[in-house]
Amino acid sequence: MVPVTVQTELPTATLAVVAHAKGDLRLEDVPLGSPAPDEAVVEVAYGGICGSDLHYWLHGAAGESVLKAPLVLGHEIVGSVVHAAADGSGPPPGTPVAVHPASPAAGAARYPEARPNLSPGCTYLGSAARFPHIDGAFSRYVHLPARMLRSLPVNLDLRTGALIEPASVAWHAVSRAGDVRGKTALVIGCGPIGALAVAVLKRAGAERIVAVDMHAKPLEIAAALGADEVLTGADAEAIAAVEADVVIESSGNHHGLASAIQGAVRGGTVVMVGLLPAGPQPVLISLAITRELELRGSFRFNNEIDEVIEALADGSLQIAPVITHEFPVQRALDAFGVARNAAESGKVLLDFRAG
Repeated sequence: MVPVTVQTELPTATLAVVAHAKGDLRLEDVPLGSPAPDEAVVEVAYGGICGSDLHYWLHGAAGESVLKAPLVLGHEIVGSVVHAAADGSGPPPGTPVAVHPASPAAGAARYPEARPNLSPGCTYLGSAARFPHIDGAFSRYVHLPARMLRSLPVNLDLRTGALIEPASVAWHAVSRAGDVRGKTALVIGCGPIGALAVAVLKRAGAERIVAVDMHAKPLEIAAALGADEVLTGADAEAIAAVEADVVIESSGNHHGLASAIQGAVRGGTVVMVGLLPAGPQPVLISLAITRELELRGSFRFNNEIDEVIEALADGSLQIAPVITHEFPVQRALDAFGVARNAAESGKVLLDFRAG
């Protein structure tokens, strides 16, 4: 663990990665106001580039969340507390932390109280879903509510910790399938979330794990994480022959969803964690009906982050192969260029302490 210098003065500005519009990504200094009484000042160590970050850069929108003003990107971060929250909540200075980036909030629509990830007023770091936008944490320093912070064990290095947020998404998806012990599992799409789902399935006791992707690199990562067999997405016959009890669909396109339905055993469960584009999508729904498949959505996560941290700390969850590239923050534009190439990269990290 890299030693942390606890500062006596609050920083007034910080270097940040900011999306201004479609194709307009900048590394620039942004002002930092004073933290609220319940906010800690965190020095960010690593940030993982997520698909939503790429969408804001490439398209000026992530799904229906459209940029209307400059947005600091990033929600997959780890770092260390340099100033504790003034109200005494949260960890003390010097504590290494991961971040749960959600702020659940009620709204007009009903939702199960035990599933705050579904709260209609929920906000997320680095999101343009609402206006004013919710800035993210791709910055050297950031003010964060103490309730978002999760203290990390001393034996968990921050580089691995940068995967805690996406690993929590994968953990939540696998949990939506129920008990997978002794079952055959099929993972469609082996980008970072799919690859992490392979690792979570392995830890959860799946007897056979088959991973599917269109590219060799993601399949190589999936095999390193515990996949027993890998298939190309073009091999429809082999996918259908898997007859998986549980399918994790993480490709985020209708072709992947079709493969998930075809690869599921009769009476099986398909968990849809890959977010398809907004609007109508072609689905093999007749096949899902006649096979009595259970199609379950999976969105973000709740307190699974605490289980992920525990599993990483005790070594029962192995996820290091997901990280394929690391760039100093000064090369953020290069990092985003690599991250957009799913054929060559897994999770790409920004190092905010470099330089």
